[in-house]
Amino acid sequence: MKKFGITMGDPAGIGPELILKLQNDMEDENAYVIYGEEYVLKHASSVLGENFYYEKINSVDDIKDKGVYLISLGLKGALEPSPSSGRLAIAYLARATADAISKKLNGILTMPINKYFAKASGFSFNGQTEYLAFADNKKDFAMMMYGDSIKVVLATIHIPLKDVANTISIELIKQKIKLIKEYIPKYFHFIPTVKVLGLNPHAGEGGLIGDEEAKIIIPAIRDEDVVGPIPPDTAFIDIKRDDVFLCMYHDQGLIPFKMLAFDKGSNVTIGLSFLRTSPDHGTAYDIAYKGLARVDSAKYSLELLKKYGY
Repeated sequence: MKKFGITMGDPAGIGPELILKLQNDMEDENAYVIYGEEYVLKHASSVLGENFYYEKINSVDDIKDKGVYLISLGLKGALEPSPSSGRLAIAYLARATADAISKKLNGILTMPINKYFAKASGFSFNGQTEYLAFADNKKDFAMMMYGDSIKVVLATIHIPLKDVANTISIELIKQKIKLIKEYIPKYFHFIPTVKVLGLNPHAGEGGLIGDEEAKIIIPAIRDEDVVGPIPPDTAFIDIKRDDVFLCMYHDQGLIPFKMLAFDKGSNVTIGLSFLRTSPDHGTAYDIAYKGLARVDSAKYSLELLKKYGY
């Protein structure tokens, strides 16, 4: 029996609804621990007209058998987007992360948070990915968007576009390549073909449209068994199953990913001591508690967790 944690995310978003919609996917030989306020789940159940069955526990150590369990800390917070809802999201992320780091869980699925309200509540990280790596004491990590049809890894994550050129470096690109080559075969059981994208249009066109390729990317990959630098506008035309694209910035990777794998994709943090997956979308405040949330990405993220959790 494996034990998996699922955080509720921002309670003003669609995370609680997605948890309810995953109930049938948790009827197997594993134990699932929901990290979220009981009153939030009861509210979601009442509003959406869906029963949700679980056993309340104080600690993962209390689990003796398969089933669905709830760890509720008794915190109060708003069900509207606010620093209060952000505070709850971070509290449960922290608790689940601690249990995962302590090897009490075989992995965690984190529902979406809102970065603005998380920061307004005192959260000092740009996203869940950065927090997880800090908590796990990992300097070498990366945000990977994983799908059957496309897989991308980001060299830089949640930073302004204007800062990307000054953030990428030979060392950074080499670190991401090393991480992909070590982590993917060990935990996802295939040998990746790493394809490195250029930063500029046409990958710099020989230096005519930017020199980051000549000064940074080409020197970084010169002695590596990778393909690149590939012009970003043609990189995703012919994707092979084992291709892993190293993209220089957030939208360079996430736009093609979400076009090709929005319903069958997951946000995976590679480099951690445990597997973390997450739906490839945000809180969707505008449709929360309306029964409209699409569960596909959350379901895919849970499938990955069950298949590869360690």
